[in-house]
Amino acid sequence: QLQLVESGGGLVQSGGSLRLSCTASASSFSISAMSWYRQAPGKERELVAPITSGGSTSYVDSVKGRFTISRDNAKNTVYLQMNSLKPEDTAVYYCHARSWGNADYWGQGTQVTVSS
Repeated sequence: QLQLVESGGGLVQSGGSLRLSCTASASSFSISAMSWYRQAPGKERELVAPITSGGSTSYVDSVKGRFTISRDNAKNTVYLQMNSLKPEDTAVYYCHARSWGNADYWGQGTQVTVSS
């Protein structure tokens, strides 16, 4: 059973930066894609950014130019560098992994709060 452990959330002022990390308990070779999702209070969970095993990325429009997703396969870790944070980025951020067998795994979530 693959486990995902997230870290790096916290409280930051508007315009600040945070870096989230998510480490998988299994080899990255068993994982096809990893992603970051977020869920704000009263809203549905949304996909923020995925990254494939080959390194292809995409971003939801609201974070383009501010967030960067990256992946270190040697460390079985995916990162989300978040710059120029806005209050509307406040949410619980979840790491997601999909195996080559199309099984889905989720981290426990990490809170990001951006104060104005």
